[in-house]
Amino acid sequence: MTVPAGRVVADRYELSTLIGQGGMGQVWTAYDQRLDRRVAVKLLRPDKVAGQEADELRRRFVRECRVTAQVDHPGLVTVHDAGSEGEELFLVMQYVDGVDLAAHLAGRDPYPWQAAVAVAAQLCAVLSAVHAVPIVHRDLKPRNVMVKQDGTVTVLDLGVASVMDTDTTRLTHTGSPIGSPAYMAPEQAMGGAVGPYTDLYALGVLLHELLSGDVPFSGSTALGVLHRHLYEPPLPVRRTRPEVPEALEALVLRLLAKDPQHRPASAQEVYQELAPMLPARGTTTGEPLDPTRPFLRPHAPWPDRARTPAPQPAPAAPAPPADEKADVARAVDEVKRLLGEGRITQAVDILGAILPTAAQQHGEHSPVVRSLRKQYAATLMDDGQYRRALPELRRLADERATEAGRADPQALRFRYDVAQCLEQLGEPAAALAEYRALLPYYENQYVSGDPELAHDVRRRMGHLLLALGDRPAAHDTLARLLIDVERLRGPGHPMAGEVRRTLQWLGQVRG
Repeated sequence: MTVPAGRVVADRYELSTLIGQGGMGQVWTAYDQRLDRRVAVKLLRPDKVAGQEADELRRRFVRECRVTAQVDHPGLVTVHDAGSEGEELFLVMQYVDGVDLAAHLAGRDPYPWQAAVAVAAQLCAVLSAVHAVPIVHRDLKPRNVMVKQDGTVTVLDLGVASVMDTDTTRLTHTGSPIGSPAYMAPEQAMGGAVGPYTDLYALGVLLHELLSGDVPFSGSTALGVLHRHLYEPPLPVRRTRPEVPEALEALVLRLLAKDPQHRPASAQEVYQELAPMLPARGTTTGEPLDPTRPFLRPHAPWPDRARTPAPQPAPAAPAPPADEKADVARAVDEVKRLLGEGRITQAVDILGAILPTAAQQHGEHSPVVRSLRKQYAATLMDDGQYRRALPELRRLADERATEAGRADPQALRFRYDVAQCLEQLGEPAAALAEYRALLPYYENQYVSGDPELAHDVRRRMGHLLLALGDRPAAHDTLARLLIDVERLRGPGHPMAGEVRRTLQWLGQVRG
């Protein structure tokens, strides 16, 4: 099916970037126009399946959307909305910022066994909640597991994506099993009854892959893979990874038992066996996407708000049109429209995506690129993304000061915004230092004198001194400011009233 970017589904969800496609559907990143947030939208075309199967597909989709929405667990992707539009079915879900487990595995060779245990333990918690409904996932595999930036694991596609996945194996037209051959339990392959034990088998396949680097059974055809699931024993992982604990190898082999009765009784039981192998509480490397982190520092905030990290790249956004010469102009027009409609999050993503193209076309230091970067930084601030805005503003301030001098009004304004970001990020000492460096320029009428901005900077300095616990310095700063504001703007000016109330709170003056 051909779906254009920019199409709005259900008068609300604007499709942005195609991130997945199967025989019967597509997965898009999208924007919720009503709440100005990123979401993921799945579109399914039941008419791609003939006859009664299409009706069954619709019924299963609606049923699974409804049941999935009943599961409340932080490790399961949140369903926001579902419905139909014309011939299509759509499902709107939480947008997960991270990488899927397949990509995470590919980036680490070998995958640390401690990380594999941490992933499996988190999956057990999710499966336990899912099985309690009761629901069987039926298609647990690395592509359906996301590792988020803070190391927590999120499970996708709880029974829904299996009907639109390119890996879906349909052996018969009636009662056909759903799942991916490499992760399919024997009873599922034979079209038998599935249950929690079926997901535990898939968990065993996934654990085997994390530990050994490959699934236990592979082949050139789906039937060949399923035959091996049915009749061949898996290779013990310690044959290739002797450092893997014996208890972990034994658990994987039990999970991969052909007979469901020989597998662990529940996901909770698997968790109990994994628990002694989980890393003990302690320090972390600080790296993102570390699945051991939730166990090393349970419930610790992420990211660490006490420090400003290195600049991060902008998130993926809609791919620009093929006509690169028109990209920038179109993007600027689109950003103006979005900002006019209050859709700041989407405008931020488009600006972040178009900047590399604009720099390639016009040059990194061209007026066009400079203007786009100014808009990008300002929009990030409007969206409350101070951590991402900070490095952009610092760069703009340094470049402008180099070109026009440190007293240039625009360079000073960028530095003022830098100080505001630091203030919002809870870094009072750094913000105070920035304001102190700015103040002489705003107070010097022969340079860039601006009494109103100078008063605002002094007020902010007073409040930051309070935040740092220096009450005498805060009182002195604000008391002097009150005198100057009353002299220049009158005692009834709002700033004079605010400063007076702060001084009264300090107990240093009487009202």
